[in-house]
Amino acid sequence: MTAPVTVPLWLFILIVLFAAVTFSSHFLFPSVRWFFRRRAEKLVARLNERLAVPIHPFKLARRHDMIQRLSYDPEVAEAIIAHAEAEGVPENVAFELAQRYAREIVPSFSASAYFGFAIRASRWVSNLLFRVRVGSIDREALETVDPESTVVFVMNHRSNMDYVLVTYLAGRRSALSYAVGEWARVWPLSFLIRSMGAYFIRRKSRNDLYRRVLARYVRLSTDGGVAQAMFPEGGLSLTGHVAEPKLGLLKYIIEGRPPGAREIVFVPVALNYDRVLEDRVLMEAAASGERKFRARLSVMAGFTLRIIGRMLRGKFSRFGVSGVCFASPLALSEMPDPTPERLAEILMGRIEDAMPLLPVPMVAALLVDHGEMAEEELAARYATRLAAHDVPDGLPRDAKADATYGIDVLVRRRMVKRRKGCVVPRESEQGALQFYANSIRHRLDMPQ
Repeated sequence: MTAPVTVPLWLFILIVLFAAVTFSSHFLFPSVRWFFRRRAEKLVARLNERLAVPIHPFKLARRHDMIQRLSYDPEVAEAIIAHAEAEGVPENVAFELAQRYAREIVPSFSASAYFGFAIRASRWVSNLLFRVRVGSIDREALETVDPESTVVFVMNHRSNMDYVLVTYLAGRRSALSYAVGEWARVWPLSFLIRSMGAYFIRRKSRNDLYRRVLARYVRLSTDGGVAQAMFPEGGLSLTGHVAEPKLGLLKYIIEGRPPGAREIVFVPVALNYDRVLEDRVLMEAAASGERKFRARLSVMAGFTLRIIGRMLRGKFSRFGVSGVCFASPLALSEMPDPTPERLAEILMGRIEDAMPLLPVPMVAALLVDHGEMAEEELAARYATRLAAHDVPDGLPRDAKADATYGIDVLVRRRMVKRRKGCVVPRESEQGALQFYANSIRHRLDMPQ
């Protein structure tokens, strides 16, 4: 029993590692988890004192527990049985598939990551890249929203910058849970996004089991009071117009609600930019008719390095104005017989009516319609167009200064040029000018 045993070094190291992991999991990790859990609870308690919409317990549930709850939910169990019968597979195989879907969907919210990193980073990035203008806000209506209700921010989707901008602006109200498409499922971006409470969705999945699992998660989070942010268009606008809404998430939110469920308040948010960071990619996708683009770390890293390089050389200037307008909120109880179609129609209508009128889209629309013109004439048309229509959006503006600013941005991007006091659109950039003009044409009664 006391005789020495000789083992290879690699095996000895492996045994020690296994022993260390076992010891930690049984003796150290529970206490460590308890310590950090207590700190997290205190942090959330302090945050809830200043947030308009508090962070509810559902959002703070452990990810493992939520995956288990979702996997064993009665509605999901029915879907598992139906899938097993339809596909001719054992129920345990269908259950494993449902659990894989649950792991894919359920986020892992961290209050420290969201309020300690995400809010600060989004504020820094937003103000670094754009001059952020906040327009109309129905403050009285927002302030009277019951803190126990579920708030859903509904937005048009112009750019992936939308996530950053809205996170920054809504940071004082609550922690938002985004529905994020497959574009962001790249490591380590996916880890960061999941820790900030976002959940991933397969927008084009036709698998009924997947849709049932997703629907159940959305309903559970809605019933749990989780503040959410969604893009009904289902993807970035390829043309600049506000696209037709997809009804999936709205349907999951409002259908099958139990009696006495929480009130749901929808807040329409209109977003617009003087520069859409992905504009060339989107226009190419529109021309090809194929929506196939995903986040590539190499592209994002290259973009970031170019920005840093310009800053170090003192040549960096912001991309223009980003505008955000909050339209009047809509409580679900205000609709006597709500349907996803009618709800989407009302919300998207309010978003279109509140679309910010920014310098570049305005200048682009005038150049598309009238072609080359003197800079003074363009500024005059700019002011006349604003004055001739009832288009209040609450944004601070000086028509002449904004027109000049919009021209400067387009000149820097080589989309137009100045020649003998005139502004001349470049022939090769007509499509780009049209892309930006499309975002505000419906507000100015301009030809489509």
